[in-house]
Amino acid sequence: MLTKIIQFSIKNKLIIGLFTLLLIGFGVYSLTQLSIGAVPDVTNNQVQVITTSRNLSTQDMEQFITYPVELEMANLPGVKEIRSVSKFGLSVVTIVFEENLGTYLPRQLIAEKIQSAAENIPEGFGTPQMGPITTGLGEIYQYILDVKPEFKDTYSITELRTIQDWIVKRQLSGIPGVVEVNTWGGRLKQYEVAINTNKLNAMNITAQEVFTALEKNNSISGGGYIEKENQAYFIRGEGLASSLGDIGNIVVKSENGFPIYVKDIAKVQFGSAPRFGAITGNGEGEKILGQVMMLKDGNSNQVIEAVKERVANISESLPEGVYINPVLDRSVLIGKTTFTIAENLILGVLIVIFVVVLLLGNLRSGLVVASVIPLSLLFTLSLMYIFGVDANLMSLGAIDFGIIIDGAVIIVEFVAFQISKNAARLNAFSSEEKQLAKDELTVKSASKMMNSAIFGQLIILIVFIPILSLSGVEGKMFKPMALTFSFALIGAMVLCFTYVPVAASLFLKPTKTSKRNISVRIMAFLNRFYEPTIRWALGAKKLVLGIAVLILASTIYLFTTMGGEFVPTLDEGDFVIQPVLKTGTSLKNTIDITTQIEKILIENFPEVDQIVSRIGAAEVPTDPMSMEESDIIITLKPKSEWVSATSKNELAQKFKKALAIIPGMEVEFTQPIEMRFNELITGVRADIAIKIFGEDMEVLNKKANEIKNLVENVEGADDITVEKVVGLPEMNVNFDRAKIARYGLNIEDLNEMIAMGFAGKSLGSIFEGEKRFDLVVRLDENNRRGLSNLQNLYVDTPSGEKVPLRELAEIKYTKGAAKISRDDTKRRIVVGINVRSRDLQSVVDDVQRLIDENIKLPVGYTIDYGGQFENLQSAKKRLLFAVPVALLLIFFLLYFAFNSIMEALMIYSAIPLAAVGGVLLLWVRDMPFSISAGVGFIALFGIAVLNGIVLIEHFKELKKEGMKDKKELIVHGTKNRLRAVLLTAAAAALGFLPMAISTNAGAEVQRPLATVVIGGLVTATLLTLVVLPVLYSIFDSDKKQIKLRKSKQKTLPMVIIIFLFGISGMAQETPKTLEHLQQMALENNAGLKAASFQKEEANALIGSAFSFDKTTVFYEYDENNLAPNNEPLEVFGVQQGFLFPTVYFAEKNVNQRQFEMQSSQFELQKRKTEGLVAAAYYQFQFEKNRERVYQSLDSLYQNFAHAVQRRFELGETNYLEKIT
Repeated sequence: MLTKIIQFSIKNKLIIGLFTLLLIGFGVYSLTQLSIGAVPDVTNNQVQVITTSRNLSTQDMEQFITYPVELEMANLPGVKEIRSVSKFGLSVVTIVFEENLGTYLPRQLIAEKIQSAAENIPEGFGTPQMGPITTGLGEIYQYILDVKPEFKDTYSITELRTIQDWIVKRQLSGIPGVVEVNTWGGRLKQYEVAINTNKLNAMNITAQEVFTALEKNNSISGGGYIEKENQAYFIRGEGLASSLGDIGNIVVKSENGFPIYVKDIAKVQFGSAPRFGAITGNGEGEKILGQVMMLKDGNSNQVIEAVKERVANISESLPEGVYINPVLDRSVLIGKTTFTIAENLILGVLIVIFVVVLLLGNLRSGLVVASVIPLSLLFTLSLMYIFGVDANLMSLGAIDFGIIIDGAVIIVEFVAFQISKNAARLNAFSSEEKQLAKDELTVKSASKMMNSAIFGQLIILIVFIPILSLSGVEGKMFKPMALTFSFALIGAMVLCFTYVPVAASLFLKPTKTSKRNISVRIMAFLNRFYEPTIRWALGAKKLVLGIAVLILASTIYLFTTMGGEFVPTLDEGDFVIQPVLKTGTSLKNTIDITTQIEKILIENFPEVDQIVSRIGAAEVPTDPMSMEESDIIITLKPKSEWVSATSKNELAQKFKKALAIIPGMEVEFTQPIEMRFNELITGVRADIAIKIFGEDMEVLNKKANEIKNLVENVEGADDITVEKVVGLPEMNVNFDRAKIARYGLNIEDLNEMIAMGFAGKSLGSIFEGEKRFDLVVRLDENNRRGLSNLQNLYVDTPSGEKVPLRELAEIKYTKGAAKISRDDTKRRIVVGINVRSRDLQSVVDDVQRLIDENIKLPVGYTIDYGGQFENLQSAKKRLLFAVPVALLLIFFLLYFAFNSIMEALMIYSAIPLAAVGGVLLLWVRDMPFSISAGVGFIALFGIAVLNGIVLIEHFKELKKEGMKDKKELIVHGTKNRLRAVLLTAAAAALGFLPMAISTNAGAEVQRPLATVVIGGLVTATLLTLVVLPVLYSIFDSDKKQIKLRKSKQKTLPMVIIIFLFGISGMAQETPKTLEHLQQMALENNAGLKAASFQKEEANALIGSAFSFDKTTVFYEYDENNLAPNNEPLEVFGVQQGFLFPTVYFAEKNVNQRQFEMQSSQFELQKRKTEGLVAAAYYQFQFEKNRERVYQSLDSLYQNFAHAVQRRFELGETNYLEKIT
């Protein structure tokens, strides 16, 4: 079939040219439409359910909100994991689903369950809502709404927050691909009625009277319409308050004809809602931050560009002096990684072209091969667009065009050789005849080499199938690589039998073969060293194999000493510092500390470009932090401008040292995307999470601190922190029910009074055009400063008295839970460890050993390990499946190709030899084993066997041509294929070289993969050229080969002979006659038995033609239908179905013909079996007779030799006559 495609391509060059142009056009279009990102989005399929209830404590949030939500979600189909965080006023439940459920089905399922959960949550405690449809890569653009220096005093943070909410956010929200614009920091503007309790009490006014007055004097209504003189006049009652003056002039109560206004008992002013988060920046104090979140699976590059375009338009409409300052632009990282991909691909392509041209020795041949590279890339981009694969560091960055063009190299090299070989004949033709002759040569040459070219690439393609079986984080990371590599290989294979033959036929010219170009000289130089080496190896086989086994054993030991990590950390170019402060630290104090940190870093480190600190929770709290928690995002300048340090680790240590002057603070270092991924995937931000599960928060906290102190001195363990779960300062109001009953009060009214006084109570809205602000009543700021204000809060009784709260409850300071985290409904605490200057696996091993030896847990408490370590363990388990499957697939392909287990095993020896180089180069470069390296090994194993295939195939060809001397056959064969072996290996290895040595952004992830392939190919090539010929010289014997022959006609007689004669011979029975053997075969042949059963079945069906359907008896009683006697209708009957008579006879005829056909097939099978047994029997008799003849001849020759020997001994003949 491939030959016909090649012939069609050569005959229809114009069509192939048009298809090539179409490929180029569609590939370029696909490139413009592809979703381009920095790294694959590895966030699992999760939905967050967020509930805010700003007045509830941590324990109450868990009991009344988190638990009911978890309970409802636990029974949803496809749920893998449920995590939750409960904090003061906030509950976030994260539900992780199976990936195959998609994005929207889980949200639909949760939407239904949220309604049920809301029914179990007390009224007024908050309403659960789903978080935005976004992922860890969703925060694509963050900006500060900043003010120019000359306008610093013009705008307050409340005014800036209003600008953000009502101008910037509204205009950004309509962009396609933007799912949420989150606001962080500033003060949310409110119209505030701040009650003075002294005036309230002096004028004998209750709080309820104030509420009623405000609610009844801030409303609108309508009165329908009146028709007058052909005109309809609509009635509108405008009673909305629109200013502070309107609110202050509302009458609360009239006393003796004198009105008491709101302004008489309260201060009417602009206020702000209680804050649970803030933003500071560049040491300049508070700022306003906007986070643009992208829709899951959106095109990040396109969305960012649309956001930037909209920001430019918004900037023109902002008030004077206000501007948008981008602080995190994901397109910067995308640009850096895209540059890394482009640089690696371009350098790899140039190196491959150079190697191909150099070793092929023909510029035109090299250019034909090189042209396959961009066409394969365009083909890959086209399939990526069709199948929705994103372009990023992993999907495009790991393509090695040295491997991709392997098939094209094989074909072009052989076509060029044939054209050069026939140069004299071709040059004698006219131009038209020469082209026809070249076409014919190209078809023959390409067809001859097509199987080798396609088979080699097919092996590599098959090897990537197990990578597609990976799931979880590693699947999301490496599946795109496997897909794009497969796309490129498929494209290269298609081009091999379409474009490549056409290009070779058109552009390759017949040249003189005697010309010694640089390629010939290089190969002659290498052969001068290689030939003595291979001859020595063939003479010292045991020594060579012993050295190979010793190297392999040493490598295995070396591999066991290497550490492990999940994937190398991507250098995002930015830092995130997470200060660890005392539990319960006020928001104001946290703001002061982050501002101080910013000033220290900006003043002492010129590497810092700008700093933004995110404190607490945002408006949409997808990242639930407490007021003492913060993320300090540090944007760094390019490394070329660094002066304080040469690496990020060194800079982090200097940052930590500089910040040590701030008392009572620890710091953790991470990166923006890394932090977000860790948190969303595993629920913690650290590289290693030691999770302790149990019920009592105090016990959990105690054991966590014991572990922290224990592991502080472990090498590589850094930023060790304990999750803050206890110690939150509280003012606890414990009601005295007896006293409450005495005054005729109830607890609900008292709780509402406390909430109103300190948190505030919303009584409607005030409109400023389109803008809407809450009207809130709360106590004056002077009356809500401390415990005494709470104790002295007066409560109105039904009798008109005013009683201080201290008379109704015990009010005191206590410590409560700061945070309650749960995994799968079990409480837990986390000890977080970040890893520095050491591999993850080794740190975890040391930590586990220390904990196992020293930590004793109470009954019912357990320890588990999570974070990146959890991902590493999960990925290792999947690799333990994927790698053996890849190895098995390679072996099966080799076996089917060579039809010989021995030859397949000989080629298979390249795999351990390749692993040697991969492990050694990882060790030399001080790289731990990672999943990236593991995927590199899988790819390496597929590539490594190609050289073995080339050598073994050529050895077999030489054998067929009549070369008998095995040593000379091996030497000659290896010399002939040295160029092909070196070309394949050099192109593949050097194609990975740029990514192996790259230091650009994102290269960290690619480096282990490229290192493994390069190291493995070097040793695989060197050892294959020596060890494989030695193995071939030892094991290539017809007696030692186990072959599966394709011809059943040859196989069956041999099986029959072995079965019938071998067994009977072993039992020493009397030889059977031909008739007896035929009878045995007929009785024991499974196929014949099956045919006999089919014949009997067909015979039985003849009589079944006249069978009728079953008779049906029925009875119906119908109250709705009445019989003539007005009684319910009763029907009793019998039903029997019949077909038209001719149908039965026709069916009988069909069954009769079927029986006759089965009978004929049975007889045919019987005769065939008898014939095969007879052929086997006569073959056996012939071989027995031949054996007897040879035995007779042997006896004659032995007698003759004995006679000659006797004559020589008696001196009757000389030695010459004896030996002749």
